[in-house]
Amino acid sequence: MASAAFPASGVYDFTLNSIEGQPVPLAAYKGKVLLLVNVASKCGFTPQYAGLEGIYQKYKDRGLVILGFPANNFGGQEPGTNAEIKTFCSLTYQVTFPLYAKSSVKGDDINPLYRFLTDKSLNSQTGGDIRWNFTKFLVGRDGALIARFEPNVKPDSAEVEAAIEKALQ
Repeated sequence: MASAAFPASGVYDFTLNSIEGQPVPLAAYKGKVLLLVNVASKCGFTPQYAGLEGIYQKYKDRGLVILGFPANNFGGQEPGTNAEIKTFCSLTYQVTFPLYAKSSVKGDDINPLYRFLTDKSLNSQTGGDIRWNFTKFLVGRDGALIARFEPNVKPDSAEVEAAIEKALQ
């Protein structure tokens, strides 16, 4: 439910720039299951790109879309430009899922989507500050937040795959 304090009521209300700089509304993914992940190229969790791409390939034909949001909020682990990030992801991990432009996922300059995702008053089960790179939010086909997985939970873990399977049903 949108409020005066927060004009968005769900993830579909947001439009952010793709890594190529074009505005892409999340509403374009209505009816899909989404896994939203803040990513970084120089992090101990960076190898999770391989797991993310693997589950994307496994489930994309059933309606899963992974959306990567590069962020430099933690230890300067995403220092590159959008072009450098895209090249790194493509060449190193063969990433084919959509990437958005580098933005902030915490602090005063937090992007609007992550302000929504982390707002405890709107999302009591999944809200709270992002603590590190590769935090994952699972969104159902209806746009509702289903689950949050912290960085130490691998994207291809049994826990994440079970949640994805359930959401895809």
